[in-house]
Amino acid sequence: MRKQESEGANLEFEFKSNDNGNVKIAPNDQSFLTILDDIKSSKSPAVINYGASWCGVCSQILPAFQKLSNNFSKLKFVYADIDECPETTRHIRYTPTFQFYRDGEKVDEMFGAGEQRLHDRLWLHS
Repeated sequence: MRKQESEGANLEFEFKSNDNGNVKIAPNDQSFLTILDDIKSSKSPAVINYGASWCGVCSQILPAFQKLSNNFSKLKFVYADIDECPETTRHIRYTPTFQFYRDGEKVDEMFGAGEQRLHDRLWLHS
């Protein structure tokens, strides 16, 4: 279920590279569009984690997503909160959703969480 108003998660666009991993966080639709354009014009594989601040499962998998970003350095990791980016994420019907890109095209999608399941999918696309 999609929540219409954001309850917190006032995330800033940044590139984290420390214990939290190497994850780009999109704070709004415009920033997310820029990230998507970069992914679509790049030959580098990427994974986008669509989540929400009010989603318990999303909050549980986000630390693992950040940690795994250190293990799969060939992949670009992106996090987009559906409430912070409502226009560009309107197609997302379930959180968390992970989309995998290769050569600028979406090649796979995973719904739900599970650290081992996510690890295996990342391995497959790295």
